[in-house]
Parts: sequence; structure tokens; C-alpha cells
Amino acid sequence: MSVADNKELVARAVAEVINGGDLDAVDQLYAPGIAQAAKDWVAPFRTAFPDVAMETVALVGEGDTVVGHFRCSGTQTGPWRDRPPTGRAFRDVREVYWFTVRDGRIVDWWGLEDDDDRRRQLRGRAATG
Repeated sequence: MSVADNKELVARAVAEVINGGDLDAVDQLYAPGIAQAAKDWVAPFRTAFPDVAMETVALVGEGDTVVGHFRCSGTQTGPWRDRPPTGRAFRDVREVYWFTVRDGRIVDWWGLEDDDDRRRQLRGRAATG
């Protein structure tokens, strides 16, 4: 697959799985060995934040690697990380994820999220800095 194909695969994962909540799409987009882990990561987040919206700021690819810069927003209407729903929203939390793609499927991913900013917003406190 080309770098463009790999970036399109990541864009589909964000659109269909994160934003669309289609957990069945995970089986098409992720390698069998990690598909369940992807579902186990996405399902509770979508339960806590059913209106989650992941905006793609940039996708950069080289070889079998795609790096995505995202901004995430949502409203907490369900429990998240053992915290009860707040009914509050977070907006534009920065996230960066690295994906490895082989044979048309995501075979690995890891990322960094500004959870401090997300928690501040969910507690109703403004970000500092």
C-alpha cells in the first residue's frame, strides 16, 4: 500500500470508528490480533462521550507509519475512568497518535492525549497556559 492509502485507512478509522461509533468496522480496519483491543479502548470512551468528535488536523505518513494530529471534543454523559458523568463538555483536546499499517490494516497504534486539559474542562476549570 502507498503512504496515501495508509493515511486514508487511518482517516477511515477515525471517521467510522471514533466519530461514527461503528465497532464492526474495527474488524475491517485493524489486524485480527489487535481488533479486540481497539474495540475495548473505543467502546467505553464512546459510552462516556457519545457525541465525541475527532477532528483531523494533520496526517503525516512515511513508509508504513502514519502520524495523526487530532483535536477531540465531547460531552460526558456516561462514566469515564471511574468518574461519574459530569454533563460537561470538553473541546479541542489535543491528541497525537502513531499508527503502523501493514497489508491494508492497522497493526499497531499508540498515542498521547492531553488528559489534563480534558479533566480540567470536565471539572469546569479553564486551562492554564
